[in-house]
Amino acid sequence: MIAIIDYDAGNLASVAHAVTNIGFDCTITNDLKIIEKAERVIFPGVGAAGAAMDSLNRLGLDSAIKKTVASGKPLLGICLGTQIIMSFSEENNTKCLDIIEGNVKAFPKDILSSDNRPLKIPHMGWNSFKRIVDHPVIEAVNRDDEFYFVHSYYPDPVDEKHVIGTSHHGIIFPSIIGFNNVIATQFHPEKSGRPGLNLLKNFCEWQPC
Repeated sequence: MIAIIDYDAGNLASVAHAVTNIGFDCTITNDLKIIEKAERVIFPGVGAAGAAMDSLNRLGLDSAIKKTVASGKPLLGICLGTQIIMSFSEENNTKCLDIIEGNVKAFPKDILSSDNRPLKIPHMGWNSFKRIVDHPVIEAVNRDDEFYFVHSYYPDPVDEKHVIGTSHHGIIFPSIIGFNNVIATQFHPEKSGRPGLNLLKNFCEWQPC
């Protein structure tokens, strides 16, 4: 069973639908016992960092996520979930889970494209990523595959070894991060068509060393 963590941060049904669509059992839950017994955990989310951390702390899910990481079970962060596993977010000046050391930063306000056109923030729509290191969860992703992004902030790990892939929106930013049994995407695989489902399938079958 795959536990999808429910902390009042949206888009959970679409994640569950995608996981079910590729043939895996999952449940949306904030029950600490169910999360502890799950074979792997997905930590999605949309919204603001401050409110999300308040919900996690209130429900005891902050500790549950850290226990999942410590146990060696696979953990997938998505969008806001990816940001919250960092140490600190500039959004609402929020202390986060500190699973990966580093900050969540806002895109510059006057961000420009390579041909000096103003770019919109939030970064919204389809974009690709550049593979920095090989990883089993992204091995089925082709160079031309694109994924769906909606975000105004991005994770910036202190240690470059935690950056698995990068994307470009005026600046180059980490769009896939992770270590050991943790992988996290700034984009939404559940909203990214076949490439996103391939990535989710790889996660659901991934056995970290």
